[in-house]
Amino acid sequence: MDEKVEERIPRNFITDIIDEDLKNGRTQSVATRFPPEPNGYLHIGHAKSICLNFGLARDYNGTCNLRFDDTNPEKEDMEYIKSIENDVKWLGFNWSGAIRHSSDYFEMLFGFAMELIQKGLAYVDESTPEQIKNMRGTLKEPGVNSPYRDRSVEENARLFQDMRDGKFKEGEACLRAKIDMASPFMCMRDPVIYRVRYAAHAMTGDKWCIYPMYDFTHCISDAIENITHSICTLEFQDNRRLYDWVLDNISIKARPHQYEMSRLNLEYSITSKRKLNLLVDKGVVDGWDDPRLTTISGLRRRGYTPASIREFCRRIGVTKQENTIEMSALESCIREDLNVNAPRAMAVLRPLKLIIENYGQEGVEATSFEVPNHPDHPEMGTRCISFSKEIYIDEADFREEANKQYKRLKLGHEVRLRHGYIIKAISCDKDENGRVVCVHAEAVPHSAGADVEGHKPKGVIHFVDANNCFRTDVYLYSRLFKEPNPAAFDDFLSTVDENSLEIIKDAALELSLKDAVVGQSFQFEREGYFCVDSKHFKPSQPVFNLTVALRETKKVVA
Repeated sequence: MDEKVEERIPRNFITDIIDEDLKNGRTQSVATRFPPEPNGYLHIGHAKSICLNFGLARDYNGTCNLRFDDTNPEKEDMEYIKSIENDVKWLGFNWSGAIRHSSDYFEMLFGFAMELIQKGLAYVDESTPEQIKNMRGTLKEPGVNSPYRDRSVEENARLFQDMRDGKFKEGEACLRAKIDMASPFMCMRDPVIYRVRYAAHAMTGDKWCIYPMYDFTHCISDAIENITHSICTLEFQDNRRLYDWVLDNISIKARPHQYEMSRLNLEYSITSKRKLNLLVDKGVVDGWDDPRLTTISGLRRRGYTPASIREFCRRIGVTKQENTIEMSALESCIREDLNVNAPRAMAVLRPLKLIIENYGQEGVEATSFEVPNHPDHPEMGTRCISFSKEIYIDEADFREEANKQYKRLKLGHEVRLRHGYIIKAISCDKDENGRVVCVHAEAVPHSAGADVEGHKPKGVIHFVDANNCFRTDVYLYSRLFKEPNPAAFDDFLSTVDENSLEIIKDAALELSLKDAVVGQSFQFEREGYFCVDSKHFKPSQPVFNLTVALRETKKVVA
């Protein structure tokens, strides 16, 4: 793990279990693993698992393996494998030893499956998938034995080898564990542990045409790697019985234990890889790294930092109780991080020209202002903001007339320019549609960064020099879904907010921002926190994404 990452995992039921296991001698060390399936990009729920598994290894001076659960070749891809590796590293963690893959153990898994056959605990079933489904029964009705369940050991061993040798078509045969078709737990009703698949595998190519199922593979992989604490989410709680059954009935010495925690449910987000893939395929978003998604790559592109995500995972904790976390909890973490670490800058998103009519006269002669990059961190240095007769202010910061609650610029009233002069609006120009296109103002002499007797401006607005600024696009992202729980809808796509992205063309920014690079974040004063977008980046022409709004979002009263 990155040396800068020092936060420890708060106490929880898993740390209590580990402490007891170390105390009573069940284990002498801690070994965890992070085992994603490479069938999509990682999301915020995976971040919780990453922080927990790698964090436990760090806190207990143990090990954590990165193992790809690559048993489903039709949906897996090297693109996903590389993205997962990058996400884990970006979050600040390093895995122990080499990267593992379930496919590394295919030969051993085949041998253990054959061992179950030799013990009379597995059989080849030539029923169709639909027939097998119907045989399972229901939660109220027991299952029905397959007509192939009592085949001899010799016949099952031969047929399983035939499966491996490609003598069956897909769906014609599978290998099932022989457990109990009357079990109250559906996962124990003779589950399928191998199926025929003619698909090229990202790691093994065309070597195999049979692939083991997750419930058979996972526990054995844990045992092979001497994992001590195998942590998964609550939906696998019943499957722990199958996890233990497999290990109890094969000749393997290591005995890992599975523990379940609640998964991360986050408002206004989707964490189903199938649904995420649908959003990508239908073009609802512009890829797995779309900043509106809570994929790790999407959060990174939006401007979230590794520290903010780790802090979020630390705050929500580890429990067995299912709940839904408010999106504001995640936003709070990145806001707190950037408030401390992001330098300030000024950007006018919707430029309105303002002419200082008395510019150049005595007391209104400044061509630049030296300002701090961060008001609370002088070590971050200063920068010069240029100033001239023509500046840009934001359209929302001017009204011809407004009530007393409006604290920005209006005709006949004064405001202070951020870091600059006090100005008073004296007139405005309009186009043929009645839209204000230019404001004329006068600056109070000698008021740059100073109080002047008789002048008490009611508000502060930001600006950029119209003759010395940087014009670029700014992407304003909001929540992708209109509903807090889009997954609850049969048609979750109906909850997509079509206005969740607004692209502002030709915003006016401080000239210094022209040299910003991918990975940099800024607080655009009075606007929010923004980062350089990685997908649309060009040298000297960065595009900026809204990461999160400022904490105090005051309502504008016209």
